[in-house]
Amino acid sequence: MKIKQVLFTPGYSSFFFDDQRAVRNGAVHDGFVYSGKPVTSGFSAIRMPGETVSIQIQLDNGRWAKGDCAAVQYSGAGGRDPVFSAASVIPMLEKNIRQILIGTETDSFRTLVAHFENLEIEGKKLHTAVRYGLSQALLDAAALSQNITMAEVIIKEYGLPLRTKKVPIFGQSGDDRYINTDKMILKKIDVLPHALINNVDDKLGRDGSKLKEYIRWLVRRIKTLRTDSSYSPVLHIDVYGTIGQIFNNNTDKTAEFLAGLEKDTDGFSLYIEGPVDMESKLPQINTLSEIKRNLTKLGSRVKIVADEWCNLFEDIRDFTDADACHMIQIKTPDLGGIQNTIESVRYCKQHGMEAYQGGTCNETDISARVCVHAAVAAGADRMLAKPGMGFDEGYTIVHNEMQRLLAVLRENNNSCGYSSGSSVRSPENQETLCQ
Repeated sequence: MKIKQVLFTPGYSSFFFDDQRAVRNGAVHDGFVYSGKPVTSGFSAIRMPGETVSIQIQLDNGRWAKGDCAAVQYSGAGGRDPVFSAASVIPMLEKNIRQILIGTETDSFRTLVAHFENLEIEGKKLHTAVRYGLSQALLDAAALSQNITMAEVIIKEYGLPLRTKKVPIFGQSGDDRYINTDKMILKKIDVLPHALINNVDDKLGRDGSKLKEYIRWLVRRIKTLRTDSSYSPVLHIDVYGTIGQIFNNNTDKTAEFLAGLEKDTDGFSLYIEGPVDMESKLPQINTLSEIKRNLTKLGSRVKIVADEWCNLFEDIRDFTDADACHMIQIKTPDLGGIQNTIESVRYCKQHGMEAYQGGTCNETDISARVCVHAAVAAGADRMLAKPGMGFDEGYTIVHNEMQRLLAVLRENNNSCGYSSGSSVRSPENQETLCQ
């Protein structure tokens, strides 16, 4: 199947671009926005509307494949690409990318995305958001060409076993960390609440007491609202390096504080994401590694999750090889093409690292659905409910897409009723798919 037409249209993401450094330095809320001036290059304000570019690819049978270029909320921070602008990107896409796509065969997803992953325009690689959107559209195009799901394209091209088990879903509360947590508990989400602890004075406390009290409230709330005593969600809280701030990144004190949180969890599993931010990759790896070793010495069950400075496949490989944490967030837009997310999940699982396929509230419904197929096919240990900060919308998109996909995969596996030319079975995985 060949590409007949390509369209690029500007749009909004489900949240905003925030200047993380300005927020962490104490920027004050003024209604929904922040007062003060931005400090990160590319920001005209501390909070800016998130922008996207939708890529629509028409196949020669008339069907349209879709993908959305999207970037993370905290763009330009932690080694990430700068703020994404639709107005500056669309002319480049019209001039340079459309002519490459039109007439191209869509049968091999991996071959196509490899080309765009390495493509340079005026000496620069495409922005990660552009590679992200292109890869989504090309994966969808491959699926439409073969009359199979996107997950089945991945299974086929990567020689993976068919997985029909739900990937645990992780909800993010945004700043509404109390009301949205209630919603998560009522809907029995697997992992909660993210909590957005990105400011020392307002959310963590100079001695960490505000975080400790929040965890105690969280445990009480789960026990109060759950209708089934067997419901025991994993607690996962993102602290954006603020714990390191209050301890001057001292690894002994940071580990002791993290271990001390265990008594506040009353037996619930606890993951702390981003306990420190060392402002560059190697110090981040070394510091997280030391914190993890200290937690082991203390006999703590608290686990740490890497995020900042762990953006690309190469970074994920390096953090994994260094045994720098218990879990890595594979932040899908930061990796560029979705194929890098797939490879990252595979690498983590092959090397004993828990793989959290994350992303950002600043994505779209299209990118979130594609990510469901990637997470299920590659066997991620956890997936973010996205997009948006309202919880319900993102959870509906991810949960329902996953349920639909799993039903199709189970049906296909049970019947092995693939028509000739559209089977996901290959010599490597045929037995697994049909057993």
